[in-house]
Amino acid sequence: MNASYVELSSLQVAAAASLILVNAGISLLLRLGLGKSLLIASVRTIVQLLLIGFVLQWVFQVEQPAIVVILLAIMTGIAGHTAFSRLSNSYTGMLFDTMIAVCASSWIVLAFAMVAVLQGTRSWHDPQYAIPLLGMILGNTLNGITLGLASVLDSFRSGRGQVEMLLTLGATRWEAARECVQKSLTTAMTPIINSMMIVGIVSLPGMMTGQLLSGVEPIQAVKYQIVIMFLIASATALGSVGVVLLAYHRLFNRNHQFRYEAIRPRK
Repeated sequence: MNASYVELSSLQVAAAASLILVNAGISLLLRLGLGKSLLIASVRTIVQLLLIGFVLQWVFQVEQPAIVVILLAIMTGIAGHTAFSRLSNSYTGMLFDTMIAVCASSWIVLAFAMVAVLQGTRSWHDPQYAIPLLGMILGNTLNGITLGLASVLDSFRSGRGQVEMLLTLGATRWEAARECVQKSLTTAMTPIINSMMIVGIVSLPGMMTGQLLSGVEPIQAVKYQIVIMFLIASATALGSVGVVLLAYHRLFNRNHQFRYEAIRPRK
C-alpha cells in the first residue's frame, strides 16, 4: 500500500471550512439565532487546532520528558474542570473528586498502554504516542464521569424519600445508595458500550480514518483502533466508578446518615 498522503493546502482547508455556511444557512432560514455561536465556534476551532498543531510540532522535535509531562498535566486539568463545569448540581469537594477521578483513570490506563502495550518499541514519554493517546482517553473519560456524576446526584435528589426510608429501616448507607449508584454507572458506561457495538460496521473512528488517509496499512490501523477502544472503555469505567464512589462517600457519613443538604443546584 502506498504510504504517501495528500498534503492539504490552505485553499483546500478553506474549501472544507466553507461547509459551515450550510449550518449558517439553516440557522438563518429557520431563524434559530445560531449565527453568532457558529462564528465563534468556527474561529475557535481554527485557532485552537492551529495552536495545538504548532505546540505539538515543537514538542515532537524537542522530546523532553518534563515538557511532555507538563503538557499531559495541562490536558488532564482542563478535562477535569470541563467535566466539573458541565454539572447542574454540586457538593463541597466535587471539583477535587472530579480531578482525582479523571487523573487516576486516564493516567493509569495511559501508563499501561505505554509500558505494557508499546513496551520495547517506544519510551514511556514519547510525545507522538503519549499525547494523542491521553487526548483520546480523556475525551471519552470525562463524558463518562460527567454522565455518572450527574446521574447519581439526580438519583439521590429524586430518590431522597426511598434512601431515607431504607436508612430508617436499618439499611446500611451502601444498601440505601446501591440502586442509585448502579443506575448511574450504567448510564455512564452505556455510550462507550454502544460505540463498541457498532465500531467498524456503522462507524469508522477518527483515529483509524486518519491513519488510513495517511497511508497506514488497514490491518495496522485496525489493530491500533482495537487498542484505543479498550483503553477508552477501561478508563471510562475506572473514572466513572471512582467519581461516583467518591460522591457516595461525601454524601453519606460513617453513621449511615444521608447528607441530602450537601447537594445544591449550581448557579
